[in-house]
Amino acid sequence: MASWRRMTIEDVPDLLRVADQVHPGLPESGNVFGERVKLFPEGCLILANQDKVYGYAISHPIRQRQPPALDTLLGGIAPDADQYYIHDVAILPELRGCGHAAEGIRRLLEVAGRYPTACLVSVYGTAPFWSRFGFEPEQVDPALLEKLRNYGDDAVYLSRRSG
Repeated sequence: MASWRRMTIEDVPDLLRVADQVHPGLPESGNVFGERVKLFPEGCLILANQDKVYGYAISHPIRQRQPPALDTLLGGIAPDADQYYIHDVAILPELRGCGHAAEGIRRLLEVAGRYPTACLVSVYGTAPFWSRFGFEPEQVDPALLEKLRNYGDDAVYLSRRSG
């Protein structure tokens, strides 16, 4: 049975295999994921059993309304970060619908509770899914709108209050 655990740098190649299947149109390098694990390990999870990785979750603090562009290194976590960013939650199709996403998100939101708000960029029409966790669409400024275009035409910036 698969379960969530904290990600290690050794998990990045398996994470990339999942990402290539789940997000073929949104490629990111192993360096990006490896950096996230090093900078904020408590926000990086792997869904796996002893034999296979089935999913991952990547999250970290950011300055409010300043999510990183796709495939971009952070360089560090800003000391004045005041929002929690869920970069991605991805699960292979064979394990979807089993409650794993909700459990992974619950774990991320525990960490997110240390910040006033959490945010994410919804892709593939998943905003209704995220609304179950309290995320709602938010108006964005032109700079953020430009960043969202890299995620695809259906990208929506969502946020929720902690607590």
